[in-house]
Amino acid sequence: MNFPEIHTNFWDAVIAIPVIMLLTQIIKVFFNVSKKIVPSIALALGLMISIFISHRHSLVAGIFMGWFYGYAAIGNYAALKTTIIAYRNKE
Repeated sequence: MNFPEIHTNFWDAVIAIPVIMLLTQIIKVFFNVSKKIVPSIALALGLMISIFISHRHSLVAGIFMGWFYGYAAIGNYAALKTTIIAYRNKE
């Protein structure tokens, strides 16, 4: 079995993950979705960005990196929210 060559660059992570975070927040506000499905929306957005924009040359690479984009956005949001809550409770 040959593994796909995945060429990711710095801009994929710097642009894709904040875009996913921003889009999930916009979707959450305008479409009033349940908090339970927001991580699934972030994962779906990560997969779409990766498959259709970043890694058009390989479906396997697109799926592989899409999982990273989606879960990185979920983790960044959780870390940011936890930091803000801890900072507010400290004062």
